This record gives sequence, structure tokens and C-alpha cells, in this order.
Amino acid sequence: MNPKDFWRHLFGLSLLLFLLMFAALFLGTAAVDLSGLLAGSEIMWSILLEVRLPRILLAALVGFGLALGGVVFQAILRNPLADPFVLGLSSGSALGAVLGIVFAEDALPLPLFSFGGALGSLLLLFVIAGRWAFLDRHALLLSGVILNTLFSALILFLLSVVAPDQHYALFAWLYGDLSQATYGQVVLIAPWVLLASAGIYALARPLNLLTLGADMAMRLGLSVVRAQVFLILLSALLVGLVVAFSGLIGFVGLLAPHLARMAFGPDHRVLLPAAALGGALFLVLADSLARSLLAPQELPVGVISAGFGAPFFLYLLKRQGSQWRPS
Repeated sequence: MNPKDFWRHLFGLSLLLFLLMFAALFLGTAAVDLSGLLAGSEIMWSILLEVRLPRILLAALVGFGLALGGVVFQAILRNPLADPFVLGLSSGSALGAVLGIVFAEDALPLPLFSFGGALGSLLLLFVIAGRWAFLDRHALLLSGVILNTLFSALILFLLSVVAPDQHYALFAWLYGDLSQATYGQVVLIAPWVLLASAGIYALARPLNLLTLGADMAMRLGLSVVRAQVFLILLSALLVGLVVAFSGLIGFVGLLAPHLARMAFGPDHRVLLPAAALGGALFLVLADSLARSLLAPQELPVGVISAGFGAPFFLYLLKRQGSQWRPS
């Protein structure tokens, strides 16, 4: 893709995202229309600016981060069926959040526990896999499976012993929840998402080389271990941060990167921004459907993303199994 086509497609995706976010302002459990806004209805303006707009902005940031993490992990593991949670980050974040809800919900913000769980799972991944495992994608996958199994067992144990009045908070977080979004969260997340995204994009060429395999990448002059460590750290911090404020929302990191790869090709200089914008588009759409499908009742956004993602995952599995096809 030449530079002119790249910028044209990037502008098109950005414009589509903006239009979808604008349309999403008018979808939800309460009716909001232009005539009421023009008439100066304080209730409608309050719903629009204090409830829906921060939620839409947070959905876009979360989808952006999850999709970007999906691109990185699919390249490192050379597996298009991998998503950001394959290395145990999701279960680590979930365990941290459950511990916060059960033992210290009023002492510290819940996102702090969730982010701490993600960082803890990343540290354990490094300990279990060992330094040389970064040259072997199978060792990384195996370490992620071990961590997911361990953390899932601990989560089930905690769910079985908590008080009944804590169940709703636990399940809302485990199925993904953007209903508590605030401008403060958006302002806190946005700079870190942009910084991590810039760092990942700066490593687009190493990502291209990693899809060729560790041996070929080393022959072409890449320091494979160093590149993988930096990419995993940046992606894990990015995913851990957005998950801390959204709960577990699956399949975004699987669906958006693969669709972007089908549309724009495997070059990560194009794929990274295209997939990130696609992830933001997907999650804003999923959250809009979650708010409006059964109005006045809301669905967890994770239910909508899984409803789209699970059939697509099965389609990929049937079409190409677990084999990486970079072109």
C-alpha cells in the first residue's frame, strides 16, 4: 500500500469511528433526540454529556488497546487465533479485581487491584517461561495456559465463598462493564494508551520480522529476545490498563486484528493503526447494542462482543486451524 492509500484508508476509518460515536450518543435506555436537545432539556443534555459521552470515549479507548494488544500477541506467537488474554493477563486482572471486591473494595480503587493483577501475572509469566522461552512461542503459550488455569481456579474459589451481595459486582466486572465510565477515567487512560501505542508502532518492523520466525528474524539482524520482551511489556501494560477500567471483554483482540489483516495485509506499519481503529469501532458498536437491544435493560458489553466473536473464532478455526498465514 502506497502512503497516499494508507492515509486515505486511515482517514476513512477515523471518520467512520467519529460518525459511529456520534450516533451512539442517541442510543440507550433513555430516549434522547435532537429536538429535545435544541429545546434545552437539562435532563437530555445531562444524559448525553455526563453518562453517554464518557462511556463512548472509554469504549473506544478500550477497544483500541485490546485490538493493538491482539496484533502484537498474534505476531509474537505466530498464531492468528491468539488474543491479548492468551498469556494469562485476563485471568490475572480478574483475580486482582475479585480480590479487591472481596477484601478491600472501599480501601482502594478497584482498577488498581485489576492492574496489579495484570502486572503480577506478567511477572509470573517471565518467571515460569524463563529467558530463553521468548525464542519459543510454544513455551509462552504453555506458560499462559498454566497461569490461566491457576487464576481461574482461585477465582472460582473466591466466587464460592463471597457474600451474596457481592455477586453482582463480581459478575458485572467479569462480563465487562462500561456503565461506570467517567471523564476522569478517560483522562487517566488516554495518555498512557497513546504512549504505549506509539512505542508499539515504533517496533512495527521487528513485528514484521517476528512473523517470519525467530531463526529468520535473527538472520536478518533482529535481537529477538529484546524485541519480544519490549513488545510483551508494552502490550501487557496497555491491555492491563484498559481491562482495569472495563472488566473482561473478550474477542476484541481476536476479531479486529484479523479483519484488519484481511483488509489491509500483514505489514504491521499499516496493520497496527488499522486494527486499533477497528477495535475502537467494534467496541463502540458492541456497547451501543448492549445499551439498546433490550432497553430499558442493559446487557453486559462482554455478552455482545462474545456473541460476535465466538462464531467468528469458530469460522477461523474451521478455515485455517491454528496455523499462521502471514499473507
